[in-house]
Amino acid sequence: MFDYLIIGAGIIGLSVAKKIKETNFNSKILILEKEQDVGFHSSGRNSGVLHAGFYYTSSSLKAKFTRDGNLEMTKFCEINNLDINKTKKVVVAQNEDELKVLEELYQRGIKNNVDVKLIDEDELKRLYPNVKSYKKALLSPSTATINPIQILHFLKNELIKEGVQFRFNEGYNSRLNKNTILTSQQNKITATKIINTAGLYADKIAKDFGFAKNYTIIPFKGLYLKYTKDDYPINTNIYPVPNLKNPFLGVHYTITVDGNIKIGPTAIPAFWRENYKGFSNFNLKEFFEIIKYELKLFFKNSFGFRDLAFEEIKKYYKPYFINLAKNMVFNIDDTFFNEYSKAGIRAQLLDTNSLELLQDFVVEGDKNSIHILNAVSPAFTSSFAFAKWIVDNYILEDNLKT
Repeated sequence: MFDYLIIGAGIIGLSVAKKIKETNFNSKILILEKEQDVGFHSSGRNSGVLHAGFYYTSSSLKAKFTRDGNLEMTKFCEINNLDINKTKKVVVAQNEDELKVLEELYQRGIKNNVDVKLIDEDELKRLYPNVKSYKKALLSPSTATINPIQILHFLKNELIKEGVQFRFNEGYNSRLNKNTILTSQQNKITATKIINTAGLYADKIAKDFGFAKNYTIIPFKGLYLKYTKDDYPINTNIYPVPNLKNPFLGVHYTITVDGNIKIGPTAIPAFWRENYKGFSNFNLKEFFEIIKYELKLFFKNSFGFRDLAFEEIKKYYKPYFINLAKNMVFNIDDTFFNEYSKAGIRAQLLDTNSLELLQDFVVEGDKNSIHILNAVSPAFTSSFAFAKWIVDNYILEDNLKT
């Protein structure tokens, strides 16, 4: 019998365990993971960017968690000598319409109490000579990059030292009763509270507990191209002005924690949940479930899905993909964008009634279970702050009631 069973050993599951231990060190916690180690999916395939929190409206959970999570994760890396590259970031515009969105992002940053600054072309040229923007750019000094795998393994080892148990190569199979599950190895596990942080499969597990009734996960594939030439044509992360109607930020430049440059990601609609490459991990049942909703979105053009799908599919054509990034700089040798990094899948929650993609965190639960249904980007940045909120609102509150 455990106090807490956490399903999924990604950044959210590990962060929740960390925050529970900080609140009650004697808690007996088991983390169940279907893969052989931590971070095999979204968390381990993350871009590595620590976002600042200016993209989101001040009323959103994202705004608070991203801002606070950035500060806490930065401090965590510095205290524990984990890699961090304080790259900063500029968001660049291409025309008058995008300039208006840039101003909106700046105002959001100010309302969210995030360090942001609008700079003109002269200051942009002085700071980042190779970056191209129309009239103004938005500077984010607190954006940085980290090594997600390094952080995940560090957290795992710290949690093991604190008595947290892990079972790898053993996933969730089904719910037997309100506090007991059956694992993929046909073992029964009982816990006072079950915490579902299963990412791509969070909605499936939640439905077994009576939650996520009007939600389903739609997967989107993210591809990055590495720049392999040994020069350094840029010295900060460079982002385009995003379309605020959808949760994707567009193709951008990222300087990784070890100083390499990559462009991406795509946001290509995927056809099954672990649709990383070719037909690996193909699941026929998932294919039919997901294609049903993607076709609905396509024909109704909900939130501009049809336009998004056409735009994203074009990015399979490498010259088109590269050209989107080239538009943001004056000079770069595009022949050296010649190596793809491993693909990631973004688990994006869809409201099946309204056919809208949920852009904020979504959590459902009761005294027996908690289900993190939409730990959407920037979940890695937000993880510590988000996990504290989960513990404060879904664990400590319940403890006070009982």
